[in-house]
Amino acid sequence: MKSNLLTPSERIYLLDLARTSIQAAVRKDDLPELEMEKLSPVLRANAATFVTLTVLGSLRGCIGTLEAYQPLAMDVQEHAVAAAIEDPRFPPVTPKEVEGLRIEISRLTTPEPLIYSNPAELPSRLRPGLDGVILRDGYLRATFLPQVWDSLPEPEEFLNQLCWKMHVPAGTWRERMLQVWTYQVEEFHEE
Repeated sequence: MKSNLLTPSERIYLLDLARTSIQAAVRKDDLPELEMEKLSPVLRANAATFVTLTVLGSLRGCIGTLEAYQPLAMDVQEHAVAAAIEDPRFPPVTPKEVEGLRIEISRLTTPEPLIYSNPAELPSRLRPGLDGVILRDGYLRATFLPQVWDSLPEPEEFLNQLCWKMHVPAGTWRERMLQVWTYQVEEFHEE
């Protein structure tokens, strides 16, 4: 990711696109039209993103994808709107709330399988603050972005909470081998 970072103007474009798309969606207006031919190659390239919305530091919505399947600009627009009106943990954002939202965008690298030989080894294989982590147990799957390490800095508790998010008991990662992938993000946000 380091060699392929977005330029400051590309970051500003994506943050503005996210905000104007949220404003339109909560008013039930048409979303801003993307003029793909005018965008930089990076903004047109397929990318996986998460858009996180906070109000006064508290989570207000977060939606994204782990697989790159559409152009970066489209992915940000889609997930900004979904974070505002489709996150099942929160009621839809209202027009009055939009001004108070802080928008954060995370562009993900391709997840890589994490190879480990036994459950006790798993916490030491993670890189706090750097790795986003995906856990999978059968059909169940959950992820935490690398930013979650800020509030869960201990790998064991990070894994416990990720299991809980996946709807399995917190210590499941200690009891059996789960499928694990890691990824990194390029994160940027409104000031």
